[in-house]
Amino acid sequence: MATSILSIGQSALTAAQVGINTTGHNIANASTPGFNRQVVVQGAALSQNFGFGFLGQGTEVSTVKRVYNEFLGIQVQSAQTSKSGLDSYYAQIKQIDNLFADPTAGLSPALQDFFSGIQTLTTDPTSLPARQTVLSTAESLASRFQGMASRLTEIERGINSQVLTSVGLINTFAEQIAQLNDAIGKATRATGQPPNDLLDQRDQLVLDLNKEIKATVVKQGDGDYNVFIGNGHPLVVGTKTSNLIATASPTDPEKIEVAYKANDGSTVFVGESGFVGGKLGGLIEFRSETLAPAQNALGRVAIGLASAFNAQHQAGFDLAGVAGAAFFNAGVPVVGSNGANTGSATISASITNAGALTTSDYHLQYDGTNYTVIRLSDNSTTTFATFPQTIDGVQINLAAGAAAAGDTFLIRPTVKGASGFSVAVTDPADIAAASTAGAVGDNVNARALAALQTANTLANGSSTFQGAYGQLVSAVGNKTRELEVTSQATGSLLEQATIALQSESGVNLDEEATNLLRYQQAYQAAAKVMQIAKEMFDMLVSLGQ
Repeated sequence: MATSILSIGQSALTAAQVGINTTGHNIANASTPGFNRQVVVQGAALSQNFGFGFLGQGTEVSTVKRVYNEFLGIQVQSAQTSKSGLDSYYAQIKQIDNLFADPTAGLSPALQDFFSGIQTLTTDPTSLPARQTVLSTAESLASRFQGMASRLTEIERGINSQVLTSVGLINTFAEQIAQLNDAIGKATRATGQPPNDLLDQRDQLVLDLNKEIKATVVKQGDGDYNVFIGNGHPLVVGTKTSNLIATASPTDPEKIEVAYKANDGSTVFVGESGFVGGKLGGLIEFRSETLAPAQNALGRVAIGLASAFNAQHQAGFDLAGVAGAAFFNAGVPVVGSNGANTGSATISASITNAGALTTSDYHLQYDGTNYTVIRLSDNSTTTFATFPQTIDGVQINLAAGAAAAGDTFLIRPTVKGASGFSVAVTDPADIAAASTAGAVGDNVNARALAALQTANTLANGSSTFQGAYGQLVSAVGNKTRELEVTSQATGSLLEQATIALQSESGVNLDEEATNLLRYQQAYQAAAKVMQIAKEMFDMLVSLGQ
């Protein structure tokens, strides 16, 4: 009986030791990211029948488990990927909003100054100072267009850099999750017990991954995590990973796109819609939904202004009675040929009607018989068999060679409109203010040029230059405010989800301090039981002597 009591005391002592160790581990990791508190699971040892009844044989520690609510964990991950995506988008669009809405550095003041100079010229069309003012304000306007275009290009390059960084992090997280899948599986098979700290590390990595891109976890029967991103592409399957690649777009070398590395080593592009959520998703969404349209919209204003002003300027005559020449230069459409094309076709594009231009890019594809142009802003299509073909004021031509089935091209009519905007006239006397040759004091054409400020020349005759720019500023401003509000709301959801998870899984130092005292008392009591059992055993031994 004394031996039985000694065993019971020893089991109680062991359980108390495990409890103290576990509590100390919780306290030590109270501030460790991703750590979930652990609890001792113990039960009564199998009792023994002594004839007069069953006597207990002490306690057994069955396991040490972590307190983790997977449902709340998924909620935190979902809120995190949404918050990171919104924050990423907002940080970028805020730069454009500040650029466009600046009352002194925006385009509107430069447009106003330029047309004010034209108005002054109408009062004295022979005045060289007035003509010089027109050229000076025109140069300022061109500088403003170029400066804004340059800033947008800088933002685009910044996006490229951040995409590269994000892809690297995603691949690193994937490798680490796969390694933990392997380590967790080996530890579980070897001991039959869950390696709690490794499980915490893996869940934290999944949360970190969701900061970069939306990730869906499917838990396997053996405990492995299979992780899927985008439209269901497997990033981690057991101990194997699929790498993402950041590489130049096949149709636009200035843009870094994200693709998958196939098993055969080839690069598979899945389109921008294939990557959503998280920082990477926010960057890609910003680039496609705000940055590219903003570049195109600014370029459309520049091309529209150059086209309308040049046409009117060429209808007049300068101080020498010579017909006016082009007053402005503007950027021309950019056509990118897919690097995977097998045909020899070279496609070109030119502006035939600036007033009909949209702010969209266009995708051209060939099926072996017909060409199809897709307007990317609304996915409307136009199919034709022969060139040239004019769509939205843009004439598309086959410059050379022949296309093969499957060949694709990207047409960007206005993206370089602002960066290529410049003043073609250098001599004030060359400004064509008169409507008749030899009529030195004639200001008719100057008045016609001034009238262009309020003329609806863009968007098929529905918008002025400043009106079109104002729509751009308004669209960017509204989206910026929308993202700010939505990000704040999502931040509150993330905070609430995190609090809910921490209230169940986090370490409460007051609670752990109480547990520490409880286990200490249990340890002391178990030691007392063992002391009594020893005294009883010693007494029995002495009686037998």
